[in-house]
Amino acid sequence: MSSPYKPDGYNSLSPYFVIEDVQKFIDLLQQIFDAEELRRYHRPDGSIMHVELRIDDTVIMIGGATKVYTPIQQMVHLYVQDVDATFEKALRLGCKPIQEPEKKESDDDKRGGFTDFAGNSWWIATQLA
Repeated sequence: MSSPYKPDGYNSLSPYFVIEDVQKFIDLLQQIFDAEELRRYHRPDGSIMHVELRIDDTVIMIGGATKVYTPIQQMVHLYVQDVDATFEKALRLGCKPIQEPEKKESDDDKRGGFTDFAGNSWWIATQLA
């Protein structure tokens, strides 16, 4: 459905990461989550100012850190098709485990978490029930 106030296919609320090494972050998200790059803007010096990526049904935004816009560490939650495979892929790509995926008795989801090179915490889950 087309909207007059936002781009087609965009969600209303998007996490905004501010990262030191934007291209490394983009590459990581493309490898772990099959993220699709939507838009990219560069600064006059050629560095990446702003990038928008789609992960499944969500658009996230990423800005290159500067003296004014310093890096921000985020904690995000993402549903994935296979939490175990996604967790293992993240670890193979250098991410650090926070929690191995597990299904708790009172939860319909199996979930786990990892930290990326920039210190962001990614909690991933697959609904089992």
